[in-house]
Amino acid sequence: MPASLIAIRYLRGKRGRNAAPLLSRISMTALAVGSCAMILLFSVFNGFEHLIGNLYTAFYSDVRVRPERGKFFELPTDKLLRIQAIPGINTVAPILEDNVLVNTDDEQIAVTLRGVPNAYFKVNDLRPYIIAGDDTLSSGAVPGALLGVHIAARLGLTVDNNFSRLMVYYPNAEVDNPVLNPMAAFNSLEMHPQGVFKVQEDFDARYVLAPLHLVQQLFNEPNKFSSLEMRLNPGANKKEIQRELRSLLGGDFLIESRFEQNKTLNGVMRSEKWATYVILLFILLIASVNMIGAMSLLVLEKRKDIAVLRAMGAGNKLIRRIFLTEGLLWAIVGGGIGLLLGFFLCLGQQHFGWVKLSGDFIIESYPVRMQWSDFVLVALTVFIVGLLAALYPALKAGKQKDFAVEDWRR
Repeated sequence: MPASLIAIRYLRGKRGRNAAPLLSRISMTALAVGSCAMILLFSVFNGFEHLIGNLYTAFYSDVRVRPERGKFFELPTDKLLRIQAIPGINTVAPILEDNVLVNTDDEQIAVTLRGVPNAYFKVNDLRPYIIAGDDTLSSGAVPGALLGVHIAARLGLTVDNNFSRLMVYYPNAEVDNPVLNPMAAFNSLEMHPQGVFKVQEDFDARYVLAPLHLVQQLFNEPNKFSSLEMRLNPGANKKEIQRELRSLLGGDFLIESRFEQNKTLNGVMRSEKWATYVILLFILLIASVNMIGAMSLLVLEKRKDIAVLRAMGAGNKLIRRIFLTEGLLWAIVGGGIGLLLGFFLCLGQQHFGWVKLSGDFIIESYPVRMQWSDFVLVALTVFIVGLLAALYPALKAGKQKDFAVEDWRR
């Protein structure tokens, strides 16, 4: 009889008078709870990572080029055309940005003014987050501006009021002595709030968007940019495109992917996910100690069965394999139940939002995003923990020969 069939019989057998059956069910329950917790926490981390990634697409492009030193750089038109011709690049948007002073009749604050071309909204997905007005950055007598909701609220600006105005001031570097000529110390630009966006506080309280050529005039930096932001075609080889850009632009520029543009936040989120995995792994290892005890008691309970099997010609290898398979079955059953439970709980959270977020967030409940790789990782983890926990009792069962036979004869 194959070892697996005997192990299945032990798994389905009636409860004995000792604690082995009860401990076996406790062990499987602990493995189920641990694996379910792993899936739930992994899915929540994935959900937050996906949510934040979507939010950051409003201001972080697929690939960004910026100077390694200094704030601005000049790029010849022919080189810009060569960049746009690189296979895999869909759209290129030159950007010019710097800190400016913005004031109205009632308030004065410092913000980051970002000059953008029309192609900017093809590169970054900002349109879904515009809550008032539109993204038409007109450059007429009073040019339009797109600003964050916190800036608009603090300055008291609304898109519906045609008399709403904001003045933008930037230091004039061409003035040698601003003390003697204070009126010329700053360049200024008057704009009308054309639209208001709401992404997240970091962006909503920082950015004002305006037409690129007007910002170049304000900064006295014609034909200069602070970065190039690019949208790639679906399926494009990002690494290959980065290599071509480095070859074309040289070593004076940083070519960054979306992950590299916000490396600190992405790194923290991933490290937290793996730290959580390590903590839950320790919990599974603690559960495996209980499993070792339950398996050891099972070996003692089945001494007569071991003696019968040996009398029928079973060797040490078969005995060890039976109990090793039994431990793996416990891990498979417990882990399988935990994975299924985690799957259905995540599915319910996705559709019904059972667990709510407290505070003022753009979403009401915890986001979850299931990935098949997480299920594979948890399944492998539970399988290995079950294998390690069953190893010692299986080896012990293989050494029961003399004692088990004598006990049977009594």
